[in-house]
Amino acid sequence: MKTRLVLMALGCLAATTFEARAEDLVFKLKNNTSAVLTNFYTSPVGVNEWEDDVFGRQVLNPGENMEITIADGRDVCKYDMRFEFEEGSGLDTTEDTQDLCVLGEYSIHE
Repeated sequence: MKTRLVLMALGCLAATTFEARAEDLVFKLKNNTSAVLTNFYTSPVGVNEWEDDVFGRQVLNPGENMEITIADGRDVCKYDMRFEFEEGSGLDTTEDTQDLCVLGEYSIHE
């Protein structure tokens, strides 16, 4: 009987752990500026370094939008974001912090 209770408890723990796994954060990023957005970085709040450029080799032209997926395996919602624009555009690098779990869309403005 004791062995059966332990196995049941382990089964419940495994089910709870599986359900609590992190999900990808997905939102639409809109470039509502007059400049090309060349780099977009994110990192969880409290992490002191920016992670890899989300765009990779892509850019986001003025007026365009892109679906962004952050699949870093973390179970946090608040992320710092850094936006860098094409050199010579006259727009400064912009940073912001958002709760990406509730964010369906984010627009960057001048």
